[in-house]
Amino acid sequence: MASWCYWVAGVLCLLVSCSNGEDPYRFYNWNVTYGDIYPLGVKQQGILINGQFPGPPLEAVTNDNLIISVFNSLDEPFLLSWNGVQQKRNSWQDGVYGTNCPISPGTNFTYVLQVKDQIGSYFYFPSLAMHKAAGGYGGIKIASRSVIPVPFDPPAGDFTFLAGDWYKMNHTDLKATLDGGSGLPFPDGILINGRGSNGYTFTVDQGTLTSSPNDPTGKTYRFRISNVGLTTALNFRIQGHKMLLVEVEGTHTLQNTYDSLDIHLGQSYSVLVTADQPPQDYYIVVSSRFTSQVLSSTAILHYSNSAASVSGAPPGGPTIQIDWSLEQARSLRRNLTASGPRPNPQGSYHYGMINTTRTVRLQNSAVMINGKQRYAVNSVSFVPADTPLKLADHFNIGGVFSLGSIPDNPTGSGGYLQTSVMAADFRGFAEFVFENTEDSVQSWHIDGHNFFVVGMDGGQWSAASRLNYNLRDTISRCTVQVYPQSWTAIYMPLDNVGMWNVRSQNWARQYLGQQFYLRVYSPANSWRDEYPIPGNALRCGRAVGM
Repeated sequence: MASWCYWVAGVLCLLVSCSNGEDPYRFYNWNVTYGDIYPLGVKQQGILINGQFPGPPLEAVTNDNLIISVFNSLDEPFLLSWNGVQQKRNSWQDGVYGTNCPISPGTNFTYVLQVKDQIGSYFYFPSLAMHKAAGGYGGIKIASRSVIPVPFDPPAGDFTFLAGDWYKMNHTDLKATLDGGSGLPFPDGILINGRGSNGYTFTVDQGTLTSSPNDPTGKTYRFRISNVGLTTALNFRIQGHKMLLVEVEGTHTLQNTYDSLDIHLGQSYSVLVTADQPPQDYYIVVSSRFTSQVLSSTAILHYSNSAASVSGAPPGGPTIQIDWSLEQARSLRRNLTASGPRPNPQGSYHYGMINTTRTVRLQNSAVMINGKQRYAVNSVSFVPADTPLKLADHFNIGGVFSLGSIPDNPTGSGGYLQTSVMAADFRGFAEFVFENTEDSVQSWHIDGHNFFVVGMDGGQWSAASRLNYNLRDTISRCTVQVYPQSWTAIYMPLDNVGMWNVRSQNWARQYLGQQFYLRVYSPANSWRDEYPIPGNALRCGRAVGM
């Protein structure tokens, strides 16, 4: 206990000294339990945090230190991960099995993390097994520091909107289905903030209107929309209202106006919506994309002076159109003159003028191994080791993983099982090309980093594809889609030492092997590059007693 206290004090002093004592601390105590929920009208066993589903929001300001004590009251091991939080120099806190031992039932673990040099909209989620199918997720808001200008006026309200597909089956039954070698069935519905259709209301104030009834100027609200689902891309729209896109996963965007937005698995967007329509209630619609059967769910945008309830049918949206979605994705641009988390303009980082040090091509595939459905990257279907990879690396435990156990290019062969870890050099600048030869849309996430989405198109990627890269003002984000029979290319600075999960955001595919770990290594062994192992780091597997 004493060593843990000394370690916390040491880390807090380190964090404070690194920021001249100006970065505050936010403390959270979370109790994770099972509880009865009825999101689709059927009783289910949900995973609650402090009795809530979704869990309580995490709200921070750039560089804040978050001290989150998680007590596991479940009857099975548990971990939380922080989708989009970069964990600078600190993959020890990432909360996936490759970096952390699970929190055993009846025990607690305290995450000590800092939202260093970040702003924007993200979410947290349970990372083990199929816990995500039972809840346990919640929103993360990271606000800009007061001294940093934001490229839009403060909104009248700030709403978190967590949408995702949902199953009536218990998460243990879904896991058993996957373990048995089958894929998941089609989802039963879509939830909005943990509720089914018309189960959630967002109240807005129209405010003062102009003298002309045909030219109202209502109050403006921010919606932070995340797709927290398991298998399905979504489209988001609001009846009778336009949306002004202002932020994507920590990047201020050019402020384009959209009628609807595609939000792929694991992605987060911020839009501004102005309450400038006649005072009544309006549908907010979320529907599935690229599915043969269209699922949809609705919430209500309620004007505080509403004279009528919702009327008419909810507005329709795109269904299976890929070209429409591709063009929208290409329309996302960085606001080059806006400040990010620091006062310098986002455009001051000229990513297109940096020479890449390495090209990695990653091809997903559906494979059968030992008669069971699996998914692979460059023919390798990931299997978890008996010890978290970060611990094995730190303690130099042999036989847990091998560097180079996943090739840099597609092999064209069938799949095989392996604990796949790719080596990478700190301060490199890599080009990753995600190649999707399947007929379903993919969504890829990289922990610990943001990357520049320089290109995406149909067909086969080649070196000539680079001629059409956006090397000036593309979006920077942490989760990107790859359309069927298509490719997506990213540039990524390898600026964060650690062991980082690269995964499919389709949770069934991730669980069945479509993931690997990227070990970003610095030989300096310095606190400037990476924090030391936490004093409270849990030991498991072959690291017990070390």
